[in-house]
Amino acid sequence: MAGLGRGIPDIDVDAAVYGITIAAQLANLHPQTLRQYDRLGLVSPSRTEGRTRLYSLRDVARLREVTELTAEGVNLAGIQRIMRLEEENLRLRQRLDELTRQSSATAVVVWRPQRR
Repeated sequence: MAGLGRGIPDIDVDAAVYGITIAAQLANLHPQTLRQYDRLGLVSPSRTEGRTRLYSLRDVARLREVTELTAEGVNLAGIQRIMRLEEENLRLRQRLDELTRQSSATAVVVWRPQRR
């Protein structure tokens, strides 16, 4: 993420810095809900050596996405499926971008002999 201005550092959205209480407040959820989502694999926070959950901004955004889908009537099994498909779609798009870059960087030289 680009810096926001002079003297403001870039933000690492993957830095696991929020404890469960703060993450729950940021996502507008109860901490027990975060524990349930962790058990279901909807979010996978980092862990300290003492097994304390630490959440990143990306985790909080994912929790908010789960909340939005739940509000739209999607059950947790459906949300798991949607998120797996979104992750697969992202991986495939990244691979396609990589292959596109490789193919555009490859020059093809055609040699045609001249007739005498």
